[in-house]
Amino acid sequence: MKVNTKSVHFTADHKLITFIEHKLHKLEQYFDRIVQADVSLKLENSGKIRDKIVEIRLFIPGNTLFIKESSKKFELSTDLAVASLKRQLIRYKDRLRRSRA
Repeated sequence: MKVNTKSVHFTADHKLITFIEHKLHKLEQYFDRIVQADVSLKLENSGKIRDKIVEIRLFIPGNTLFIKESSKKFELSTDLAVASLKRQLIRYKDRLRRSRA
């Protein structure tokens, strides 16, 4: 799987990018035909609190899965997004099996 990471209005450090790539590669356990993942990292300024937003778009044959999560840390946002994508992939794979049967 190819992972493209883009940070908006800041520079993401190598450690964060490696963490995100590691988490996304774990999704291949659930669906091995993931073509590409596009990740956008954003900072949301709402008063004094700055939320970290992670948007992930997974390209799979015949479909695209998208999730957007926000929290106080990029790592937590990534964990929430990957958990949600895992559920989406399992559901998608189950639908594929049922349609072939």
